[in-house]
Amino acid sequence: MAALRVFSRNIPYLRQQFSALLGNTSPTVKFICVVVVIGYVLSFSQDVVDVLSVTPGYLLPPSFQLWSTFTFWFLEIHLWEVIIDIVTVGLCGKLIEPLWGQMEMMKFFFLTNIGVAFLTTFYYLVIYAWTQDTSLLFDIHVHGLAGYLAAVSVAVKQIMPDHLLIKTPLGKLTNRSLPLLILIAAILLWAVGALEGTYPCMWGSGTLLSWIYLRFWQRHSSGTRGDMADNFSFDK
Repeated sequence: MAALRVFSRNIPYLRQQFSALLGNTSPTVKFICVVVVIGYVLSFSQDVVDVLSVTPGYLLPPSFQLWSTFTFWFLEIHLWEVIIDIVTVGLCGKLIEPLWGQMEMMKFFFLTNIGVAFLTTFYYLVIYAWTQDTSLLFDIHVHGLAGYLAAVSVAVKQIMPDHLLIKTPLGKLTNRSLPLLILIAAILLWAVGALEGTYPCMWGSGTLLSWIYLRFWQRHSSGTRGDMADNFSFDK
């Protein structure tokens, strides 16, 4: 209750900060943020979570719930995830959208999320084939924007690879290291029970898929495709 009272007192401040963040962004960015908030409200119903999220066993025939690949991304069940999503999408609208354009940003958004749904499902199918644990097919619910957040970190790495984030005794942390470091942190948090297992899986899927798209497929205004720069190779 104390935490709720503190949050309630800070609502005007939070509203001001989010208004500043989302100001001058496109309607697309605002739409994604609003839908994520609505998804969070809906997540209080377990029936809604079951219907809107991707369940590996139901994405396959005979259920073949392909429509869930278009709904799972806006369903977050933790408030901190909603805040991170809105901040990231807002920054994406400020940094990436002006460089790529609104249509390319939306294309990147949907391709990444749909790809994450299928690749994460494939991962759980492989683990199921190894363990024969049916709970991996029907009790796992893939939802949220973790895969897209990873994709944004890869895009930022491409745009500003050497931008310094923090200097530590162990060395400098730049955008180049961000996708891998967050993946490692997510795995460690999952290992101690602080994070759902789907999160590192979705983050890894988003990292891989976005790098493939940006490296080989993204079309530029010059007519070229991809980014074959040495500093954007997968091991950099």
